[in-house]
Parts: sequence; C-alpha cells; structure tokens
Amino acid sequence: MTGPLGEYLRARRELVGPAEVGLPPHGRRRVPGLRREEVALLAGISADYYLRLEQGRDRNPSDQVVEALARALRLDTDATAHLRRLARPTPVRPTRRPERVPVGIRRLVDSWTDTPAFVYGRHADVLFANAGATALAPFFVAGTNVLRAVFLDPGAPAAYPLDEAVVANAVASLRALVAADPDDPRLADLVEELSRGSDRFRRLWARYDVGVRSGGGLRTFHHPRVGELHLRYEKLVISGTDQVLVIYHADPGSASAAALRELTRPGGNVSASPGG
Repeated sequence: MTGPLGEYLRARRELVGPAEVGLPPHGRRRVPGLRREEVALLAGISADYYLRLEQGRDRNPSDQVVEALARALRLDTDATAHLRRLARPTPVRPTRRPERVPVGIRRLVDSWTDTPAFVYGRHADVLFANAGATALAPFFVAGTNVLRAVFLDPGAPAAYPLDEAVVANAVASLRALVAADPDDPRLADLVEELSRGSDRFRRLWARYDVGVRSGGGLRTFHHPRVGELHLRYEKLVISGTDQVLVIYHADPGSASAAALRELTRPGGNVSASPGG
C-alpha cells in the first residue's frame, strides 16, 4: 500500500517538468513530470530510498529529507506544510461536537438586510444564511453543502459560474482540511461522493494542491428576476471556530447595486433557480 505520503510525492513529481528544475529532457518520457531518480538526485538522497518513500515502505523521513524533497518538487508554503504533516502524522482527534454559529455572528448577519451573507463550516455546509443570501442563490441556504452544489448540481454553473482558479482553490482548501484531520469520516465521505460524481473534481483532487480558505474577489451571478450581478465578496474566518463568514456586496452606484437592492427589498426575495 502506497499511503498518503507516497501518493503525494508521486502526484507532485508528475507536475514538475525537467526544464523547470534545470534537467535535460533525455528524449521521450513514458510518464509526465520528473522520474523518481531525478527527484532523488535533486533532493540529494539515494534513488532506492526515494522509491521506498513513494511505495510506502518508509513513511518517516527526517526533517532534512522533507525539506530537500520540498525544494526538489518546487512546493510552495502550503504544499510544504502538507508534506510535513504527511511525514509526521498527528494523533487521532476526539469526536467533534456539532458546529454552531456564535449567537453574535447570527445576529450580525441577520441585521444586514441588503447584504447577502452566510456562514459555512469545516465540511462546507452552510450553517446560517440571511435572507439576502438565500434570495441570491438557492444553495446559500442552511443545510446545503457548497461543494456538492458546485460539483454535483448540473444547474449551478448557469446561476453561479466559477472559473477554474476559483474551483481549484476550493479543492485545495478541502485537501488542506483532510490533511489536518485525516480521520474525519464526514470529510472522507464528502471526498468520495465528489470523486464519484464529478470528473472535474477528480481531476483537481488528483493534483494534490493544498491551500487555505481566505481572501476575497469578484463573482458573477445570473438571477432569473434581476439579471446579471457582479458582486465582490469577502471571506472571513470566525475566531475560535472552523467557520467562515462570506459577505457579498456591490460597487456603489453600479447596476449590480441597484439589482441587489431590488433583490433584497422586503417581499422581493425570489431565489434563483439553478436551472433557470
């Protein structure tokens, strides 16, 4: 059995071309990326030892070897941290309690009558959403899993189109969660369900990219009543929890701001249909 460490090493070396690390191509290659012996050479370890790591016959490399492999595979900060976790697995964590959004956050989010906002938890489940969020999109409602909506709902791309970078970041964030708590059965079930139902997810998951949930950006929504909205969003980690607060807002004076006011006015909350 290869094991998580070996799977990660293999996946990452397949993403690095010889030219990226200053190696000659050496003719035709049967596999993408670097060969095992090339990674070993770059890391300054024997090819046999690297083979044992990738095959799962040695799962506890030294810190020096881990750092050398990270440099050889050109891993960024998040990916290197993930490699360290795989080389030094943490003990099994106790069963987690059900996630509850802090009362103060619930009241704050509910008070934003014209600002769509919702909170999702560590499994990407929407835990709480205000009326503006549920009016904006049907999957921003408590009980919905955002990742299932993105990858498994056939109507979601029409209502909530996402570019490849955004979707890849979501998968990388999920990978980071699984790495931090590999014994969480709900995360394992979610990965299995998404892998079974989505070719796009399987392709991105196989890259073994690792990231963190943070930041903001711009999203486009297609709403059946108010049309197209271009909204900025912010993602804020709620202190002391694994929860993330997502807030959508429009540029002042824009057409999207007018559409958002229409959408969130009392009596005007007509949710978008994914298939509409």
